[in-house]
Amino acid sequence: MSYPDIVVVNDGVPVIVTSDASSGFKLSPQQLEAAITPKTKWLILNTPNNPTGAVYSRRELSELGKFLERHPHVWLMSDEIYEHFVYNGATHVSPVAAIPALQQRSLIVNGASKGYSMTGWRLGYGAGPTQLVDAITKLITQTTTCPSAISQAAAVEAFGGIQDAPHHAGKVFQQRGKLMRELLKDAQGFEVGELTGAFYLYPSVAGLVGRTTPAGEVVASDVAVVKFLIEEAKVATLDGSAYGLSPHLRFSFATSEEAIREGCKRIVRACAALS
Repeated sequence: MSYPDIVVVNDGVPVIVTSDASSGFKLSPQQLEAAITPKTKWLILNTPNNPTGAVYSRRELSELGKFLERHPHVWLMSDEIYEHFVYNGATHVSPVAAIPALQQRSLIVNGASKGYSMTGWRLGYGAGPTQLVDAITKLITQTTTCPSAISQAAAVEAFGGIQDAPHHAGKVFQQRGKLMRELLKDAQGFEVGELTGAFYLYPSVAGLVGRTTPAGEVVASDVAVVKFLIEEAKVATLDGSAYGLSPHLRFSFATSEEAIREGCKRIVRACAALS
């Protein structure tokens, strides 16, 4: 949800291309081609994706790359922060690896927050062509300066050490994601998609819109569903409108199985109370 505001604060105009559940929440080459204009500067891709969990295959990325090759003025930013979390046969592929011809106009952004559970340390990194990295460095040294020395030393160990921890976390999240998906399928009005990546589920709650709460209020949108679940089930979720795609809710399974079971039980009970 931060991308549009980041573009605006840098005097750009964000152009949102909407992809829905029918496409697996993925951008198609045809949509990309239709959206590109002479003023287009960057394509921003996030795979595995927040909030949907969508993971682009090598073939899908290669197809997007064929269109980008026709437009040398467009750069590619690849957000790969959830790279360690892919499930059910999916594989993380960096667009830069899938589209070698774009390496000299691509920027990979990643960090320690997700794969290494260093969220509060606020450490990320970018990898790209020298001239772009030099420009980024000049900007950062006049704004944020640098991360703390402690977080930098920790990141050297995290990125360069044995990768058992993120691999184990991926297996644990897969189990928790499967559990949450099965439990949410019992909630009336929910349509839960496949589990593929990140640590989120992004079910449609269109089946709840228009229904009435025990208090007599009509559930008018996914925002209203969020409000209802907070009040009725004491469970906090995030509405899809925050990401520009309603009516969906984002659920994180980066928590304990006990919390997942209890939260889903409350949700199922609350949804059953709607008329």
